Amino acid sequence: MNDQALPPESSVAPATRTATHTAPAQEPSAPRGPRLAAWTRRITPGLLICLAAAGASYAVGVALPGVSPMIIAIVLGIVAANTGVLPRAAAPGIDFSAKKLLRAGIVFLGLQLVLGDIVALGAPVLAVIVCVVAGGLFGTVALGKLMKVPTQLTLLIACGFSICGAAAVAGAAGVTDPDDEHEQATVTAVALVVIFGTIMIPLVPFLGPVIGLTSDQTGMWAGASIHEIAQVVAVGGILGGTALTLAVVVKLARVLLLAPIMAVLSVRIRRAAGVAAAGAAAEVETGGQPGSQPKLPPIVPPFIIGFLAMVLLRSFVPLPEGALVAGQLLQTVLLSAAMFGLGCGVKVKSLLKVGFRPFALAALATVLVATIAYVGVLLVG
Repeated sequence: MNDQALPPESSVAPATRTATHTAPAQEPSAPRGPRLAAWTRRITPGLLICLAAAGASYAVGVALPGVSPMIIAIVLGIVAANTGVLPRAAAPGIDFSAKKLLRAGIVFLGLQLVLGDIVALGAPVLAVIVCVVAGGLFGTVALGKLMKVPTQLTLLIACGFSICGAAAVAGAAGVTDPDDEHEQATVTAVALVVIFGTIMIPLVPFLGPVIGLTSDQTGMWAGASIHEIAQVVAVGGILGGTALTLAVVVKLARVLLLAPIMAVLSVRIRRAAGVAAAGAAAEVETGGQPGSQPKLPPIVPPFIIGFLAMVLLRSFVPLPEGALVAGQLLQTVLLSAAMFGLGCGVKVKSLLKVGFRPFALAALATVLVATIAYVGVLLVG
């Protein structure tokens, strides 16, 4: 892809660069044999910091219902990154948490979805959800091209704002950027998800009655338009009654579309790489120099397979309540630890230098998704 470069001081630096204030460290590779002990020692300090931040965020979330632990965690990460409290030794573990723990959290996110509940929404509502996600994706990509926002950042904003926030950003980054060449774009997109999704929490309950929606319709609108599940739950809690249930189920239906969209992205990346490889081979035959082969993502990433497996497990196996509670707790802790790690890559001073266009694109994407969702809610009644 013909990505444009971000400004020299991007809004966000990789978590490793934030913790060390030097060039970003490579992501820890999977341990093998004798390397296990050294690898464990290397990531332990940062991993423990991320897990401690996740625990603190969860405790605050319990004390303040409606406040998302994941949002608290990313704010804590931003504070830590900009106050210089992170030790240099924490860099590898923070980097590991921001990538690997986030994908593990996506797997356990599947335990929240019950296919029967989503099917019960009915064909008209499901059609609206598909239109919201598809319209949000294609519309945001088109707007990004018009506004000359870097291609990778545009795609991540499109996925995060149309599907399920930070989890979709991470999923799309894992598929489209397997070599982490655009890590700055990932944490930028996550920061924008937090900013604009949080703005939607008080805005949607206020605007619902103003634009002629009932409480239940406002709940559906929230589920179809707001970025993060936790943000949807916060709005549903404000609305109360059946609006909360409708908001959450509609949002989870959007989350379910994460799997097929990531598969389509992966196929497109592989196809583009195949075309590029064929061109390179032809160049070599005519006397050119061979280039390095790009790293190809799997057709379906492993964490998406795990996500689907959890959805099927929850939908067709009568799991005990204790297992569901434990799964939700594990998902929250993993995603909160990952959000802290991503937050550690955000530099407030650099955020001001990112430029107006990514913020404008995020605002327009929010309006686009909310508008499609509003029209859809009116049509289905």
